[in-house]
Amino acid sequence: MNIAIAQSGGPTCAINASLVGVFKQGLLTEEIDAIFGSINGIEGMIGDELINLKSIIRTNEDMELLRQTPSTMLGSCRYKLPEFDADPEVYEKILNTFQTHRIDIFIYIGGNDSMDTVVKLSKYLKSVGSDIRVIGVPKTIDNDLPITDHTPGFGSAAKYVAATAQEIIRDSSVYSIPSVTIIEVMGRHSGWLTASTCMLRANGEEAPHLIYLPESEFSSERFIEDVRREMAKHKAVVVAVSEGVSLAADAEGVEDFQSGATDVFGHKYLSGIGKYLERMVADKIGCKVRSIELNVMQRCSSHICSKTDIDEAERIGRHGLRAALDGNTGKMMYFRRVSDVPYAVTIEMTDATKCANIEKKFPREWISPDQNQVTDAAIGYFLPLIQGEVDICMRNGLPVHFQRPLQMR
Repeated sequence: MNIAIAQSGGPTCAINASLVGVFKQGLLTEEIDAIFGSINGIEGMIGDELINLKSIIRTNEDMELLRQTPSTMLGSCRYKLPEFDADPEVYEKILNTFQTHRIDIFIYIGGNDSMDTVVKLSKYLKSVGSDIRVIGVPKTIDNDLPITDHTPGFGSAAKYVAATAQEIIRDSSVYSIPSVTIIEVMGRHSGWLTASTCMLRANGEEAPHLIYLPESEFSSERFIEDVRREMAKHKAVVVAVSEGVSLAADAEGVEDFQSGATDVFGHKYLSGIGKYLERMVADKIGCKVRSIELNVMQRCSSHICSKTDIDEAERIGRHGLRAALDGNTGKMMYFRRVSDVPYAVTIEMTDATKCANIEKKFPREWISPDQNQVTDAAIGYFLPLIQGEVDICMRNGLPVHFQRPLQMR
């Protein structure tokens, strides 16, 4: 029996840990021979671009280094698998790759859109009488996959965002003049990552004083009122805002900061809300103001990753392969939280159809009535996900990363 693994969607600092989990379980399973990696997600299966992972992950040290290396070692893609009726040749190419390499199990590590591929591919394979099994292993820093309590990658991203926000808070408080600092956080339609900055209150911080999410009802005029109210109480006001906060269609000057372009899944390329609000504060209030876009650092900063996140990412990868070995296909693995204190989860599976192209929103009951803050009820949800520190391998004072082989670059 041979297996293949692919990674897709936006990188995280835990997605390689899931790859290691599948790989380790493969090594422990006697009936598994070759373990292939598909280069650049499903595109590698279409183009028959596979690599024997045993040839590049050779030692326990390699596995440990890879599990703490951010981004996708196998590369990624934003490819939307078409419907079979629209392009049967694509599916035939994938099947040919499976057959050429005698692949019996395909593990796809990704988010909402990747689960769409799991659904379509498993459905196709069943329709042609193939026994090849397809299993989805979740990942996304957005934490917006339904069914699962949380997603691998989110805990580490939340830890980075909260820690960085705390450092920004310290920096913003050094001057005597009033100021506003706006932190723009990733989150297209769901505000989980931005909301996680509320965890700082567990350590006695008051800031961020204002938190705005895509699930909130946002008004530019009310935003200025909120900032003025907080400035009356705090010399340095800190705001956390999701990149996907919706502005009014006629918002003046928004086109200067957001292009409106979309990807193949119809998702808009966002970012720019921070700069827009910065200019608004400068125009309406006239105080010292700056905006900070955390950008890709949120998903690639493994130097402060959550040990809980990395360990769980590896575990769910292992369980994904076990589920396939048990004969399951078209499923996605997920976490079910059993307890907050002490924190405990079980790993289970569900039909990938329940997760594909579906986004889980931040709970409205955890948003303040004024739509500008997150309630304390959310803190107990977030805190367990950021616990523990990984003993990062260092060289010359810098973290060491597992480097992609030359043939994969």
